[in-house]
Amino acid sequence: MNNEILVNITPQETRVAILEQGITQELHIERVSDRGIVGNIYNGRVSRVLPGMQSAFIDIGLDRAAFLHVADIWNSNQINEHNRPIEKLLYEGNSILVQVIKDAIGTKGARLATQISLAGRLLVYLPQESHIGISQRIEDDLERELLREKLQQILPMEEKGGYIIRTMAETADESDLRADLEYLHKLWHDIQQRSVTTAAPVLLYQDLDLSHRVLRDFVNPDTTRILVDSRENYQRLIKFAQNYMTNIAERLVLYSGGRPLFDLYGVEDEIEKSLAKRVNLKSGGYVIIDQTEALTTMDVNTGAYIGVRNFADTIFKTNLEAAQVIARQLRLRNLGGIIIIDFIDMDSDEHKNAVLTEFNKALQQDRTRITISGFSTLGLVEMTRKRTRESLAHVMCESCPTCQGRGEIRTAQTVCYDILRELLRESRQFEANEFRILASQQVIDLFLDEESQSLAQLGDFIAKPISLQVEESYTQEQYDVIIM
Repeated sequence: MNNEILVNITPQETRVAILEQGITQELHIERVSDRGIVGNIYNGRVSRVLPGMQSAFIDIGLDRAAFLHVADIWNSNQINEHNRPIEKLLYEGNSILVQVIKDAIGTKGARLATQISLAGRLLVYLPQESHIGISQRIEDDLERELLREKLQQILPMEEKGGYIIRTMAETADESDLRADLEYLHKLWHDIQQRSVTTAAPVLLYQDLDLSHRVLRDFVNPDTTRILVDSRENYQRLIKFAQNYMTNIAERLVLYSGGRPLFDLYGVEDEIEKSLAKRVNLKSGGYVIIDQTEALTTMDVNTGAYIGVRNFADTIFKTNLEAAQVIARQLRLRNLGGIIIIDFIDMDSDEHKNAVLTEFNKALQQDRTRITISGFSTLGLVEMTRKRTRESLAHVMCESCPTCQGRGEIRTAQTVCYDILRELLRESRQFEANEFRILASQQVIDLFLDEESQSLAQLGDFIAKPISLQVEESYTQEQYDVIIM
């Protein structure tokens, strides 16, 4: 299926949209002020070992210490060291070579591993490994074996590292593989040299920025063109492609139209939709998406769709459409971690299996690792999607200062009653000539109308005058009781 990649670059951020048949399928945003560190390699220093958690905090030179679990420690004998306690492996003050496998998310620091992997265009180099793996997306057994043999023929005699052959290598010739091999070897050699000549903590290798990762990770044989709307960065990408991936350079196109690139292709509208809780289905149904720190829930509803045959058929058709839409939303919003999907209840096992089959088929387009279970006894589908970077909403949004992230605010009536209780409390604690209420327009209006009797009764009870004052800057939940 033909696809296009749009790259919108400003001095502040880079945004990338991947389109298939003109429809946005993925969105990626990287800001200069908050660039992710996944893939970066550091010479770190062990700052604290936690035997009870079988983990350690590693100082890699950032504001917050990073986290290393014993299961992510690798040794030169290719034995995963989680069989040995971490206190026997690491000691405070030790230097350690680590790679970031997950960005800091929320209150959690970045997650590290000691197994190093370096991604090229066609290969992933694993200097501590010794085997050759092949991308699971290359399904033909004969093709897999031919690729393995092709790589083995060009490996140096003294080679001790391992490799993963990426999907892009399926159509590559020997010279392309050799160029990628030489690039990765030089990169690893430079990292090793720096690790022994610089004191920890220090950054040894920084992964490519988003605009360059586009060429390395997102382009595939189906990509017809990569549109870039910045002349300066277009020239940088052309130079990068000519040096490392010549077959891509001709697909890079400078966009110089008068209308903004993302507006022209409707991507701005897709971004707005991807920040909403509700996703409408063409049938009239809809999906409600709620994202929390612990997990994401998706609730499918029939909405206005009533079908043409019977209710069971309506439910089935809505769930089938929702399965495709949810798979796309996972990519658009970059949702990760635990995801719970509440499809509309179906009595037929045949319908349930068909919805799961459709969902799994739609998920095949996802380049992120996914595990999915069938319908639980409660009728829920549980899945996990590997989370390495913040979701689109967490990149672009923050908790509402009015509701503190609850998604709801107290009603004006609730706030009125809070104020009445506060007035009573303060009248018992302080000697005052008068009390003044400072609140939002909605709350003051309620005191002047429906709750005027309540306010008058309290004024009589405490035997003090009560005045009202609108504060335009206050949210509906904010108020102050001033003692005069």
